[in-house]
Amino acid sequence: MITLLDYGAGNVRSLVNALKSLGETVRFVQSPDDILSAEKLIFPGVGAFGSMMRVLYQKEYVKPLKAYLDSNRPFLGICIGLQALFEKSEEEFGVHGLGFIRGSVRRFAVDLSVPHIGWNGLSIKKPSRIFNDLTGKEKFYFVHSYHVAPEDQDVVLSTTDYGYPFVSSIQKGNIIATQFHPEKSGPAGLLILENFLKADSVKPRQPVPQGNTKLAKRIIACLDVRSTDRGDLVVTKGDQYDVREEGEVRNLGKPVDLARRYYVEGADEITFLNITGFRDFPLEDMPMLEVLKQASKNVFVPLTIGGGIRDYTDVHGKTYSALQVASEYFRSGADKVSIGSDAVMIVEDYLRTGDKTGNSAIEEISWVYGNQAVVISIDPRRVYVNSPDKTAHPVIETKQPGPNGERFCWYQCTIKGGREGRDVDAVTLAKACEELGAGEILLNCIDRDGTNQGFDLELINAVKNVVTIPVIASSGAGSVEHFYEVFTKTNAEAALAAGIFHRKEVPIGAVKEYLQKNNVEIRTSR
Repeated sequence: MITLLDYGAGNVRSLVNALKSLGETVRFVQSPDDILSAEKLIFPGVGAFGSMMRVLYQKEYVKPLKAYLDSNRPFLGICIGLQALFEKSEEEFGVHGLGFIRGSVRRFAVDLSVPHIGWNGLSIKKPSRIFNDLTGKEKFYFVHSYHVAPEDQDVVLSTTDYGYPFVSSIQKGNIIATQFHPEKSGPAGLLILENFLKADSVKPRQPVPQGNTKLAKRIIACLDVRSTDRGDLVVTKGDQYDVREEGEVRNLGKPVDLARRYYVEGADEITFLNITGFRDFPLEDMPMLEVLKQASKNVFVPLTIGGGIRDYTDVHGKTYSALQVASEYFRSGADKVSIGSDAVMIVEDYLRTGDKTGNSAIEEISWVYGNQAVVISIDPRRVYVNSPDKTAHPVIETKQPGPNGERFCWYQCTIKGGREGRDVDAVTLAKACEELGAGEILLNCIDRDGTNQGFDLELINAVKNVVTIPVIASSGAGSVEHFYEVFTKTNAEAALAAGIFHRKEVPIGAVKEYLQKNNVEIRTSR
């Protein structure tokens, strides 16, 4: 029996499903006494340090948690569950942590993108049962802007490199905690969890030596989900955002089945884009919630959900906030939410007033769940001009001239599935969204969508030059060479594709094999 402390933020469903897949029974903490009576306790979660500690104090969990830790019974902290063990955090000054381990939580001070998102390795510093049977080549999934800095180096179990070595796991007696997410780290992560569960019956073995670690480039499979005219939920694919063929919605398979297939094939993340809306449904009956619940049962890599993350009123007149919608998606198995058209409207207001209200979907969700949980999906198209002084928007000098030989262009943001252009450009939008609290940019390109001509490298570089958060390249991939090109000619951290994966024209395995052969760091499946 595992007791799980769910403080109320983030996706714990995937962890529960992972534990159940290993044959474990899970009991949730409902009261302080449940912590004190636990045989083995897991404290997972994502979010902000300050809000997490406030919830623990509100629920009167702090005192029993300290007592449990002092008793040296088996404990596994994950992500924020690691950071909670420390005395304080730079994320919110004046808020005290549990203080079980002396030291603090610090923000990354690097010239790399922050948050640190993706698959990275472990440099193991001492034996631990949780590392038994690892080969040393595994990568684990990280998503964080802050890392722990213990005063006592004896508690350091592993480090990971991101600009500099940071502590990625600790152990003090039977108290173990990881910055990475085992439940989102595929088979290697499941092995970590299994080792924790059977820690009483096995001895730690000497770990495989590991040198400096490297962050892998991510390959993301995207599933555009909508209902057919008959009401069936299917994965479809557009050609420059047109999803119909001979009058019917293209049906490329069932979303849960495809998600499972991509997990097996080695996808590093899976993104669901809800392109129907489902506006009439009460929140608890949203069809995409069930998709997430079913997918998270046996897909142990990060899941992102996009579409409909906004305030809305259902058919019964009940109103929900964007934060409520996002929260329900997280509780159903999503790790990140993607905001598209609404981000454009939010930024237009922000640019007009210059004020952060704290009330936008971007700000509210990132405040509660952390900026790593908010992805901004930008859908721009090229607008050609003869010279930079013909527009107030940032322009690039392009190597792909316009229809009349224009040598300059800017990227106009669109909404409503590309049907409506707005007077704001992709560069400005990305920068503003970062300022408002977004943690990642999903950069589409309407001109390239469905063309198989390759990613728009000029667009990607233009956006990467103005943001310090990770960027996912999307739209246009048609060959393994296109993935190599985007990772060697831009600083994009990830690349996403849809149709070529659905139709098996370019398998995920072939992409990874080609990248590895050409010395691009990737995660190999295990």
